[in-house]
Amino acid sequence: MKRIHSARSQQRRVGSPEEAAFLELLRTTDMLSRGLITVLKTKDLSSTQYNVLRILRGAREGLPCGEIANRMITRDPDITRLLDRMEKRGLISRCREAKDRRMVMVSITPEGLKVLAHLDEPVQDAHRQQLGHLGRERLRALTELLSISRSQIG
Repeated sequence: MKRIHSARSQQRRVGSPEEAAFLELLRTTDMLSRGLITVLKTKDLSSTQYNVLRILRGAREGLPCGEIANRMITRDPDITRLLDRMEKRGLISRCREAKDRRMVMVSITPEGLKVLAHLDEPVQDAHRQQLGHLGRERLRALTELLSISRSQIG
């Protein structure tokens, strides 16, 4: 005799509303990330490289490596290697501070700015396609809820 499984019976039972919300966040993040990765591949960038370029575009005078690591959306345990690859491609430049030789300042190059400029509209289009159906009010509420959640974590 064949067993008929419904989608509901195949789903794992969730133990709490917090766990259900957590799992939905993970699933959603994975789906949204895949869409962004597709756009970034057109310029041969990873999402962490894109994140570094966006951080540096907002800090034209450059930032120390440690500050870039602190501002990253996702933590990269080997920021030095990530920056090495980006420097080899000409997207960033690094130099040691004259006052404190231990501090390495990182700046975005004109090539890095050019790559970001080419990605700005496609990235915004992807975001609109993925989340635009929620409307401004729901997006504001979602953003606020996620911000509140992060503030309680530390």
